Amino acid sequence: MKTPENPTFECETGNYHTFCPISCVAWLYQKIEDSSFLVVGTKTCGYSLQSALGVMIFAEPRYAMAESEEGDISAQLNDQKELERICLQIRSDRNPSVIIWIGTCTTEIIKMDLEGIAPKLEKQLGIPIVVARANGLDHAFTQGEDTVSAAMTHRCPEYYPHNTNQQEEDVTRRVAGNAPRNTKSYEKTGKLNRCSLVLFGSLPSSVASQLNLESKRQSVPVSGWLPSQKYNELPALGEGVYVCGVNPFLSRTATTSMRRRKCQLVGAPFPIGPDGTRAWIEKICSVFGVKSDGPEERESQIRKTLSDYLKIIEGKSVFFMGDNLLEISIARFLIRSGMVVYEVGIPYMDRRYQAAELLLLQHTCEKMKKPMPRIVEKPDNYSQVQRMHELQPDLAITGMAHANPLEARDIDTKWSVEFTFAQIHGFVNARDAPELVTRPLRRRSNSISNCCSLSKQIVST
Repeated sequence: MKTPENPTFECETGNYHTFCPISCVAWLYQKIEDSSFLVVGTKTCGYSLQSALGVMIFAEPRYAMAESEEGDISAQLNDQKELERICLQIRSDRNPSVIIWIGTCTTEIIKMDLEGIAPKLEKQLGIPIVVARANGLDHAFTQGEDTVSAAMTHRCPEYYPHNTNQQEEDVTRRVAGNAPRNTKSYEKTGKLNRCSLVLFGSLPSSVASQLNLESKRQSVPVSGWLPSQKYNELPALGEGVYVCGVNPFLSRTATTSMRRRKCQLVGAPFPIGPDGTRAWIEKICSVFGVKSDGPEERESQIRKTLSDYLKIIEGKSVFFMGDNLLEISIARFLIRSGMVVYEVGIPYMDRRYQAAELLLLQHTCEKMKKPMPRIVEKPDNYSQVQRMHELQPDLAITGMAHANPLEARDIDTKWSVEFTFAQIHGFVNARDAPELVTRPLRRRSNSISNCCSLSKQIVST
């Protein structure tokens, strides 16, 4: 059997062309419904957040801004008193169940002791205060969510395995004591009773419910999500808990869950696209010793519903410049859909956390008989533009800053940030990703058709 082509990794020295990670407030305040966010930074941070949340102004976003002034930087003001004043105002206005402090670059530079101040104010206010340093020193804006989730991990209650009756206790002893082969069903029952599955990643409630149902259909119920919709609904973590991520940019949360809370990580591909969702379900089932029930058939059925999109993108080429750390998963899905991926630029990649995704990428390329894309970490945008000029891809998935210059060079583009907010997880939402990808291709096709029809009219007249 031919072994899959190994991916080639390169690292350049480009700048990080991405949003600031404090923009995670834009979607996390909606996910954690009883929370309030306090961003501790400068006026620049405030302007950035106002831009990110400008379209949501009528939704009254639950965030406040603690602006650092010259007195803060020169240590002439008392940080604790200033933060106490603002938090008291937040409690009066919102009365949240938790206040999440977002530290910025400024708090890092002037060494503001947020972790030391928070416990004192928490005791004084009677409201939990979580400190997350989601600053611009990260590689990509999506890592802001990772920082907040990792900080919330420390606030999760301790997990205690429970056996409902003496029979389950006997099953547990038999599993631990080298039970014979004919007790396989008891082993499976014992593991499901002794272990818990927690999913981490911020997804819309409807999408999270769909993934819950997919897991429940395989007889592996989900115990909880991190972050949860309510602060008092945080899932229990500890030994006997399996955690599984739904997004590729959550490596810090995975590491914290394993090292600090002694959880076990399910190293699965991410449920993006029908192929990724199938592999995600199968991996969870294999960890819990359950035979997966029909994910291949589900993938086949869903793929038939994508036929109108697949006709457009089959044989087309795409180039990822790198922006949100979703690049590997989306590239794998597009290759499975028949596209050729020339290059996958990515600001940062934790190869251990994405090991299963990279392996699925290899097998997908082998299955579709497509070349393995070049993976470039921290890409240099100038060099990328030169490579695009040589390769002439049909589509470039890029950050907003480079879209117009590439369009001027007659390269169709799609903003990568749109994939961050689109519902692309699970079987039910399989059409959203190809809809985004095909939109610029359809626009070009329509413009060419319009030009042809116009030229025919001119000739006829």
